[in-house]
Amino acid sequence: MSSEVSVSGGETIDRISENIYGHFAEHLGRCIYGGIWVGDDNRVETNDGIRMDTVELLRDLEMPVLRWPGGCFADDYHWEDGVGPRDERPRRRNLWWTQGRENVPEESNQFGTDEFLRLCQLLETDPYIAVNVGSSTPQEALDWIEYCNYDGDTELADRRRENGQEEPYGVKYWGIGNENWGCGGRFAPDEYADEYRRFANYFNGFDNLMNAESTEFIACGHLTDDWNRVFFENLNGGMEFGPGTFLGMGSPFNLLDHFSVHRYYQAGGDVDFSDDQYYKMFARAEKIAGDIDRAAETISDFVPKDEIGIIVDEWGAWHPEAKNDNGLEQENTVRDAVATAGVLDLIHDRADVVSMANIAQTVNVLQCLVQTDEEDAWRTPTFRVFELYENHVGQTALETSVDTDVESFEAEDHDVPMVSASASKGDGELFVTASNRRHDEAETITVDAGTEATVESATVLFDGKDIREYSTKDNAESFASSDLSVDDEGDGAVTFDAPPASVVGLTLSE
Repeated sequence: MSSEVSVSGGETIDRISENIYGHFAEHLGRCIYGGIWVGDDNRVETNDGIRMDTVELLRDLEMPVLRWPGGCFADDYHWEDGVGPRDERPRRRNLWWTQGRENVPEESNQFGTDEFLRLCQLLETDPYIAVNVGSSTPQEALDWIEYCNYDGDTELADRRRENGQEEPYGVKYWGIGNENWGCGGRFAPDEYADEYRRFANYFNGFDNLMNAESTEFIACGHLTDDWNRVFFENLNGGMEFGPGTFLGMGSPFNLLDHFSVHRYYQAGGDVDFSDDQYYKMFARAEKIAGDIDRAAETISDFVPKDEIGIIVDEWGAWHPEAKNDNGLEQENTVRDAVATAGVLDLIHDRADVVSMANIAQTVNVLQCLVQTDEEDAWRTPTFRVFELYENHVGQTALETSVDTDVESFEAEDHDVPMVSASASKGDGELFVTASNRRHDEAETITVDAGTEATVESATVLFDGKDIREYSTKDNAESFASSDLSVDDEGDGAVTFDAPPASVVGLTLSE
């Protein structure tokens, strides 16, 4: 079988933000407790309780941004429970998630704000904090941003210093709620618009008067157009009876920098799935493209282009095996990883509107990048895709078309192209990624770069791997990339054979 990938070097989309390769760590199962935080457990090397084997693996990804503490957990979390001496912190219930593998909805608060921000310092990543809207108040949220970001002489700033952080953390990204149409309060869209405006108004006031660092605020969106439209209409309408320029407030949309949507997908089990279900998961992952496009269209009706970015701050495979009573753990297979490549390709195609994306979740939970046990940490196949795709980061996305066979499935909204691809350029180099989704056949792929170029390198993931194979401590290194043989046809055309269910990275010099 054969396919052709055509790259339009003169048709640029936009810069691929580093934040598209963001991550998400929620207080859920073994993501935090056991995966990131082990406290006084000396079976692994730690930095004040943070396990360093996990940190070292995540450092390899040059992680740009990390979202925390949720997720649904965030809207039943009160941040002051998690600061100060750890032996004095209260143990609290959380209505939505349990910690560890036992189905007990209790939070020890041993890992809190300072521990999270210390983790971000170790990873050299930007923190993204989701505040509690569903069961909290603007005052509690405002106190949190003051604790993190204010350098003056107030009780909260002094409390941060007493807890070991002299300088402000400078947290840039603040999510005002999470899934507020569901676990975050079951707000109707007009109700959430009122709550968002109220919280963001105080955040914005702090930002204008007391904050030396720039902060950006994120609203929670929905997958339905009507919900999002009503939110924007009511956010705007709330200023109807007051002067928009009072105290420099301006448009209500000045209170909003990003708008988030979430998308999970599955078909069959994590390793127990039919061949049809193998392909159907790609069809369901394709829905992310529509989520982004519809949100962008709605936003464009209210504000000029580029004023509000779209964040896909939860996405990935969520298989039926991942349940609360096992800490939402599932096997991480080659199928999951190949689907990830396709999602990243479609996000590159929308680099002009997507400002961030955060795969769920970082360690042990759902489609994690790192797994741990009591003594070791290791990479998943999805980690390998993120590692391969790093060459796209910061480059300019190019228009890319793929001529390939397409499979259709009854009752699925999207067809499945057998090859997915994207391309970017920067510093005299062109980087192309292409995945062969056929599980049983190699695909001969020709890449037409659209300009004279020579091959610098070519690597392939999952050559010889079965689509149901998943990572364990013993086999994790076998999912690493290997060199791929390519034929340089001249005039910027390159041909190679992509093994079944594989992902290829190709670097060309212009």
